[in-house]
Amino acid sequence: MKKTYIIKRLFNTYTKKHLSKIILATFLSIIVAGSTSAIAWLLDPAIKKIFIEKDKTFIFLIPAAIIIAFTAKGISLYFARKLMIIASQEAVKDIQIDALKSIINLDTQSLESKNSGKFISHLNFDIGLLTNMISVGLLNLIKDTLTLGGLLFLMFYQNWKLALLAIIMIPIASFAARSLGKRMGKISTESQEKSGILFSYLSEMLKNYKIIKIYQKEKFEINRATKFINDLKDKMIKTAVVLIRVTPIMETLTGIMIAALIFYSATLVGSGELEVNNFFSFLAAMMLAYQPVRSLATLNITFSQGFSGAYRVLPLIDQEKKIYENDSLNNIKIDKANIEFKKINFSYSQENKYQILHEINFQINGGDTVALVGHSGAGKSTIMNLIPRFYDPTSGDILIDNQSIYKSKLSSLRKNISLVSQEITLFDDTIRSNIGYAVTDATEKQIIEASKFSKADEFIQKLPNKYDTIIGENGVKLSGGEKQRISIARAILKNAPIILLDEATSSLDADTEHKIQQAITYLTKNRTTIIIAHRLSTIFRANKIFVIKQGKIVDKGTHSELLKNSLIYQNFYNKQLKSD
Repeated sequence: MKKTYIIKRLFNTYTKKHLSKIILATFLSIIVAGSTSAIAWLLDPAIKKIFIEKDKTFIFLIPAAIIIAFTAKGISLYFARKLMIIASQEAVKDIQIDALKSIINLDTQSLESKNSGKFISHLNFDIGLLTNMISVGLLNLIKDTLTLGGLLFLMFYQNWKLALLAIIMIPIASFAARSLGKRMGKISTESQEKSGILFSYLSEMLKNYKIIKIYQKEKFEINRATKFINDLKDKMIKTAVVLIRVTPIMETLTGIMIAALIFYSATLVGSGELEVNNFFSFLAAMMLAYQPVRSLATLNITFSQGFSGAYRVLPLIDQEKKIYENDSLNNIKIDKANIEFKKINFSYSQENKYQILHEINFQINGGDTVALVGHSGAGKSTIMNLIPRFYDPTSGDILIDNQSIYKSKLSSLRKNISLVSQEITLFDDTIRSNIGYAVTDATEKQIIEASKFSKADEFIQKLPNKYDTIIGENGVKLSGGEKQRISIARAILKNAPIILLDEATSSLDADTEHKIQQAITYLTKNRTTIIIAHRLSTIFRANKIFVIKQGKIVDKGTHSELLKNSLIYQNFYNKQLKSD
C-alpha cells in the first residue's frame, strides 16, 4: 500500500466532504501568516521612526498595529485549529465507524483468527495516529508553509544576502527530519504491535479472572502484565525520544545561523548596506521563522506515524468478507422448515488439509427435534454452525425447504434461526434490553410473556429493579441457570421456525434443570430443532438421533433403535446413566 494511495483514499473517502472547513482554515492560515510577517515588519518603522527619528506620531500607531496583528493572528489561529479539529474528528468518526462495520460484518472464521485486543488496538492506537496526522499535521502543513513563505519574503525584502544565508538552515533541518521520520515509522509499527499485545492480554485477563484467582496466579499475571507494559513503555519512550531529537538539531542550527547573521550583518551595517532598523526587522522575521521551520521539520514524523496507522487500519476496513450479504439474491421462504445436508465437507481453510467434516448427508423433517451426540471434537458444533452460515463448507450444499441457503439472502436465513448456545452471551445492560435484543421493537408485554415461558420471570420479579436490573458483563451478576433462562427468553421472543440449541444443563441443580427443560420444551415445540445433546432427557424427546464420530455420521435412528444397533450410542448412553 503506497503513500500516494493512502493520501488519495483518505482524501476521497474521509476528508473531501469537509473540504469547505479545510479551505476556510487555509484562508485563516493566510491571515496567520500575514499577521506574523506584519509583526516582524513593524519592527522596522518602530526602530526607525520611534527610536532613531523620535517621531512621536508613531508612538501610538505602531504599538496599536502590533496589538492588532497579534490579535488577528490569535483569533485566526484559534478558528483555523477549531475547524481542523472538527474536520479531523468527523473524518476519524467515519474511519472508526467503517472499521467497526468491518469488524462486526466479518465472518466468524476471520473474527476468531485474531485476538479481540488487536481490534481494540486498531480502533484506539492506530486511529489516534491518523487523527493527529489529519488535525495537527494537515493544519501545520498549511499554516506553517504560508507563514514561512511570508517571513521569507520579508527577509528577502529587507536584505537578500542575509536571506540566502538564513535559508541554508531549511534544507539541513528537512534532511534531519526526513531521516528521523523513517525511524519514527518503524518505531510506530513496533509500538502498535506492543499495544496490541497488551490489549489482547488485558482482554484475556478480564475474561479469566476466576481462573487466575483459583490457581493463585495473581503474582504471575502481575509479572506478565508488567513485562507487557514495560515493553510498550520502552517503545513509547523511543517514540518520544525520536520525536524530540529534532529539538537540539534545530536549536543548534538556529544558534549557528543567528551568530553568523550577526557577524555578517555587522559588516553590512558598517559598510552602510544595511540599516539597523532593517536588521532588527530581519532578525525578528528569522526568529519567528524558527517555529514554522521546526514544525515543518517534525511534520515528516507526524505523517510517518499517521501512515503507519493507516497501513493497519485501511486493510482492516477493506478486509474481504468470506461470508457476506448479497442483495441480488432472493429471501429464503420458510414453510415447513425441512433441512437437508448434501455431501457436506468442511475444513477451516483451503490450506488446512485436516478435514473436520466428511460427506455429511441427512434430512430433518420440519417440526422435528434432532439430537447430535458424540465425543468432544467429533464435529457436532461445526454441523450446527454451518446452518446459520457462521462458516461455509468446503463443498456440498444445505437446503431449507428445498432452497439452497447459499443462494438466499443471508439476513433472511438468520432471521429464521434462533440460537441458544452453551456459551451464553449477555450484554452489560438491563434484563429487558438483553431479552429485547432479539426483536428491536418488542413491547413490554411480549418481553414479559417470553420471560414467563422461559421461567425467567419468577426470578426477575425478585430482583430489586426487576426488568431494569443491570446484569453486568456477560451476566456476571446472575447464576448459570438464570443466564440460560434469559437466553431462552430471547430465543422465544424471536419466534423463529428453526432452533439451534447447544444444551448444557449438567452443572445445574435438579430444580433449575427442570425449569430449563420446561423452557426448552416450549421453545422447541412445533419448530425444527437441532440439539447438541448432553442429557438423556433431551435425547428421549428427539425424533431422530445422529451419532457423530470424527466428522462422520456413523449411526442414526431413534433412541430405541440405536440402543439395539449402535455400540457407540450404547456406550454414550451407559456413561450418561452413570453420570445421572
